[in-house]
Amino acid sequence: MRGGGLLVAGTTSDAGKSVVTAGICRWLVRQGVKVAPFKGQNMSLNSFVTREGAEIGRAQAMQAQAARVEPTALMNPVLLKPGGDRSSQVVLMGRPVGEMSARGYHGGRQRTLFEPVLACLEELRATHDAVICEGAGSPAEINLRRTDIVNMGIARAARLPVVVVGDIDRGGVFAQFFGTTALLAPEDQQLIAGYLVNKFRGDVTLLEPGLDMLHGLTGRRTYGVLPYAHGLGIDEEDGLRVSLRGTVRESVVAPPVGADVLRVAVCAVPLMSNFTDVDALAAEPGVIVRFVDRPEELADADLVVVPGTRGTVGALAWLRERGLAGALARRAAEGRPVLGICGGFQALGEHIEDEVESKAGAVEGLGLLPVRVRFAREKTLARPVGEALGERVEGYEIHHGVAEVLGGEPFLDGCRVGAVWGTHWHGSLESDGFRRAFLREVAAAAGRAFVPAPDTSFGTLREEQLDRLGDLIEEHADTDALLRLVEEGAPKGLPFVPPGAP
Repeated sequence: MRGGGLLVAGTTSDAGKSVVTAGICRWLVRQGVKVAPFKGQNMSLNSFVTREGAEIGRAQAMQAQAARVEPTALMNPVLLKPGGDRSSQVVLMGRPVGEMSARGYHGGRQRTLFEPVLACLEELRATHDAVICEGAGSPAEINLRRTDIVNMGIARAARLPVVVVGDIDRGGVFAQFFGTTALLAPEDQQLIAGYLVNKFRGDVTLLEPGLDMLHGLTGRRTYGVLPYAHGLGIDEEDGLRVSLRGTVRESVVAPPVGADVLRVAVCAVPLMSNFTDVDALAAEPGVIVRFVDRPEELADADLVVVPGTRGTVGALAWLRERGLAGALARRAAEGRPVLGICGGFQALGEHIEDEVESKAGAVEGLGLLPVRVRFAREKTLARPVGEALGERVEGYEIHHGVAEVLGGEPFLDGCRVGAVWGTHWHGSLESDGFRRAFLREVAAAAGRAFVPAPDTSFGTLREEQLDRLGDLIEEHADTDALLRLVEEGAPKGLPFVPPGAP
């Protein structure tokens, strides 16, 4: 097999496309298939930096890990990073190429990206046995079909069979499957091979008559019924709700090693980015992570994290409006731990000059760290390696802000003053030795008898979760039929389901 492919579409956003794509990738690679993930266009504030210095969605980086291949910009050629309700930064082949409104993007720019996106897919297909593609939102967004480069547009151009995933836990999945199919043009319907039910609870025999009726109505079969499983939301695209349902938060059941737990409060700043940074903290037995937006919720926290954000100046205003800025200042004065990451680090500094992101000019920071930040038009994208607290640390950087550190103790690329730490490095807490050392510092400053577990490996936990995804596909999907789709394409002679696209 060479150049096979499949598009995993969904009836809605968050139907489970990302995890199903990852599961199929992990199942295929365990069969000896050289497989790669692909998503032509991603909209997400959770991104990652590849080894060649390209920015892609974290979901595609996770899927590459599932496929046991190195992530590259080919796997996510277009990334949209929202900067507000109506505009996004457009990242093409891992590099930002400008800001654009939704109307401007869908009005013409998106279509100009079609050929580069298709070329990336074809390059992956030329070098892999199979490419498992993920769609975005729903393929039945009829208002956007003309400029589509991620769902049926790419499927039709590349002749990819399509499996539609539906979240039955939300209800209405039969109507979603039927309606999604019936709103597509005849040429698009020819590629809709069938359906995959996700997040099912209960007795599957009660569902089977409905699946038979759906087959009778559409002429398309269901390729599997995946049970509801906690802890499978690894590095999905957007939404705090998705992260709070995340993998390690629900999979860790080990009791604390020491006498106390550690409570971590994460400020849920607007346009929060890479909030997956705290997943590694939540992987530790005895560490409780929650997202907060009120100052009183910081009162019992042993550590407060101010995470990354696509809008540092806006996040600063939000912290002040909510009363969180004052609570953070009181914590710093009392020697209670605070960690700022990327945009959160910038907000903790003394002064910001921003003519790039918010165009607000001079803005005063919270003044908790001796740092001045100037926003540069060129984005820093890097994979640094260093040492902190006597331990080796790896991370990745994605930021326009350039920090001038004027004092304090060195901490990665940032600094530390008392119990306040700041760094631009995302992902640093995934380094096990450093994470344990950092938590010991936090526990000491917080006066907690907390002891990090000596053997927690975040990388091992991640691999276990990816294997669980592969197991779900292997045990609950018709893998022989899925493999035939990958190799041979959609079945011939699939019936048209009226009325079709308007």
